[in-house]
Amino acid sequence: MDAETPKAGRLNLPQAFLLLATNDADGKPEIPVFALRAGLAGAILAELDRSGAVELRGKHVRAAGAPAPPGFEHELELIRHKSRPHTPRAWVSMFEGRAVVQRVYEAMASLGIVERAGERHLGLFRTVRYPGKDHGPKATLMRDLESALRSPAAPPAGSVAPDARLLALIALSEASGLFGKLFPAADRVWADELAKDYWPSRAVEDELRLVRLAEEEAATL
Repeated sequence: MDAETPKAGRLNLPQAFLLLATNDADGKPEIPVFALRAGLAGAILAELDRSGAVELRGKHVRAAGAPAPPGFEHELELIRHKSRPHTPRAWVSMFEGRAVVQRVYEAMASLGIVERAGERHLGLFRTVRYPGKDHGPKATLMRDLESALRSPAAPPAGSVAPDARLLALIALSEASGLFGKLFPAADRVWADELAKDYWPSRAVEDELRLVRLAEEEAATL
């Protein structure tokens, strides 16, 4: 691995989530685009929460005093200056979008972790994908997650419990439908409980539930 490429532990949560959710070979998402966008929005909330920039007070997300993590100052400013507070699900809805996904991909591309590749359709339209370039960070991340999953509830004496960052990634992956694709043999019951207990991942689940309901209603019209 290039000495200047950050190790997996240094990736922020949005970068780590998006890296896990992207096929290394072709750069396509491993889950539907709407789930990818919602999951990434939840990861942004999780990163702001983990850094102490925001917190959940009652049913609403509020600024908590710490500065935003690098790259997410805009999202913190939106939360800080909204005329009224919003729920976590509402913030997932506001943060999700194509531009946000591309911004996080481009940040990883600048670090040499993924590379920008385009596909032309009929010579007119261009689809941008981000296949893997340096596979070290993702491999390390997967090993760390697999280690965390081996004893999630009660780590053996003398071992180290999974850190909050890994637990957040597991919860966000389960909420977005990615977890089962990454770890088909893992304990889905535990992961589901974790996703429901963690407010950013619960917001992702709530948002995706509304998306699916809207699709079902549209199909009956």
